[in-house]
Amino acid sequence: MLKVFLVEDESIVREGLRDNIPWQQYGYEFVGEASDGEMALPLIQKTKPDVLLTDIKMPFMDGLSLSRLVHQEFPDMKIIIISGYDDFEYARGAILVGAEQYLLKPITRAAMQKVLAELKTKIENEREQKTYQEKFQSESREYEQFSRTDFFVKIFEGRMPVQEIYEEASRLSLKINAACYNILMFNLQEKRTEGAAGMESEDFARKREELLHYFIRYPENLVFRWNVNTYGVLIKGSLEQMPELSARYLENVERICQPAQETLDWYVAMGEPVERLSLLAECYSNVNHLFAYRFLMPGQHVFTGETVRINVPGKEEGGRIGDIDSAKMDAELMRDFLMRGEKDEIADYVENYLGAVGEALQSAMFRNYLTLHIWFVTVSYVESLGCTKEELLQLMGEEGLTAERQYNVEELRDYFCGLIEKALELRDRESNNQSERILKKALSYIEENYSQETLSLNLVAGEVNVSANYFSAIFSRAMQVTFVEYVTGKRMERAKKLLRQTQMHTGEIAQEVGYKDSHYFSFVFKKTQGCTPREYRAGARN
Repeated sequence: MLKVFLVEDESIVREGLRDNIPWQQYGYEFVGEASDGEMALPLIQKTKPDVLLTDIKMPFMDGLSLSRLVHQEFPDMKIIIISGYDDFEYARGAILVGAEQYLLKPITRAAMQKVLAELKTKIENEREQKTYQEKFQSESREYEQFSRTDFFVKIFEGRMPVQEIYEEASRLSLKINAACYNILMFNLQEKRTEGAAGMESEDFARKREELLHYFIRYPENLVFRWNVNTYGVLIKGSLEQMPELSARYLENVERICQPAQETLDWYVAMGEPVERLSLLAECYSNVNHLFAYRFLMPGQHVFTGETVRINVPGKEEGGRIGDIDSAKMDAELMRDFLMRGEKDEIADYVENYLGAVGEALQSAMFRNYLTLHIWFVTVSYVESLGCTKEELLQLMGEEGLTAERQYNVEELRDYFCGLIEKALELRDRESNNQSERILKKALSYIEENYSQETLSLNLVAGEVNVSANYFSAIFSRAMQVTFVEYVTGKRMERAKKLLRQTQMHTGEIAQEVGYKDSHYFSFVFKKTQGCTPREYRAGARN
C-alpha cells in the first residue's frame, strides 16, 4: 500500500479529496493533510509519503516552494501539483521542481484514478528495478575482487606511475585522492590442528565479516584482500586526522578480535602516514616490515613502530650468546613463517629474526649453529609437505646454497633468505597442485549445476571441502574473474544460445539457466549483455 499526503488551503476542496476518493481501492493509504506548505513540511518528514498531492497557491509557503524542498530531501517522492490556474508558467514551474503531474481544478474522480494508477505502476517499476540493482550488486560484490587486489599490488610494488594510478582508480570506481594516506594490514586465521581442512566455522566467518564491515562503513577506507587470510585497508584523510584514525582502528580491531582469542589467530599492523600517492610503496614497505614480526612475537597482536620498539631490544642488549632470548629461537616460530608467510615478507622476516639475536651474530660459532638450526627446521617442514630433502637440495644447488660452509653475517642473511625462498617454492608448488585439483572439481560441479538457482560460492566450497574464503581466493586468482561473474557468464551464454536456437519464452529460458524470477533474469541479461533478451533474439534473427 502506497502512502499519500494532501496539502490544500481550501478546506472544502481538501475534505472533498480526502473523503470522496477511495484511496485504498486505488492502492493508497491516506496518511495526512495540511492547509499550507509550512504546516505540511514537518508532517511530510514524519510520515514520508510516496505521493505528495499539493495545491500551488497557498499562504505562508506555496506548493512550488514546498515541492522544491521535498524534492531535495526525498528525491523518490512523487509530486502531483493541483491548481485552478490554467497557466503555462505554473505548469513550467511544476516541471522544474520535479512534479510528475499537473492537474487543473475541479478534479474528477476518473482523472485522479488515472493519475494515481499511473504513479502506482511507475513507483512499483522503479522499486523493482532498484531491488534488482541491489541484488545484482550484492551478488557481484565479493571483498576479494581480482582487479582491485592487482591494482594495489602494482601500487605497493612501485610499478604504477601516479597518473596511471588515477586512471586505473577511476576505471575501478575507487576514490583514491586524499591529502594523506596510511596502510593497515590484518591477518585472521581460525586455530586448527596442522593439516586440518574443510569448511570454516560460522563463528569465524561472522568475525571476519564483522571486521570487514567495520572498515567498509567509513568512506575514507578502501578495503582489499591481500591474500587468502590477509586483508589491507588504505586509509585516506588529512595528516592531522591520521593519529586519531590509526588509534581508533587499532583499538576496534582489538575490540572485535580479542573476545575470540581462544579460537582465532589475529594480527594487525599499522604503517606510517605519507602525503603522496607516489610514496605508498614506501608506506607498504614499512607496514610489511612491522607485520613480519608476527612470526617472531606470536603473543603480540598489534604491530606499530612504537610497539615493535618496546618489544624488540636494541643491539646493545644482545651482545653475548648468553643474552639471547631463547624463545625467539623457537623452531615453531620459523615453522609458522614457513607455513603462513609470503615471499614478499621473507626479507623483513629474516632481518627481524637476525636483529632479535643482536651482536651474537659476530660469533662464528653461533653463526654455524644458526646455519644448521635453520637448515634442520626447514627440512623438517618440507618433509611434512610430502616433499623430500633431495628436492630442497636440488633447488638450493641452483643458487649455490649449502648448510655445510661457514658464513659471515651478510652471507648468513643471504643463505637464510635463499633457503626459506626455496622452501616456499616447494610449499606453493604443493599448494598449487592442491588448488588445481580443487578447482578442477569445482568447475566440473559448476558445469553440472549452474542452471540451479541455489548454486552459490558457499555450496561449491562445501562440495570441494574447503572454506568459502579460501575457495573465493583461489578461484578468482586462477580464473581472473570472481565466482559470481563466472557463473553469470555461463548462464548468459546458455541463455543466448536458447534465444538464438529455440522459440522458448523468456520466462522458460530464465528457469532453464537458473533464475526463478524472469524479470530479474531480464535485468541481469541487459546489465551484462547490453540489451534485453527480446532485443538480442531480434538481432540474432536479423
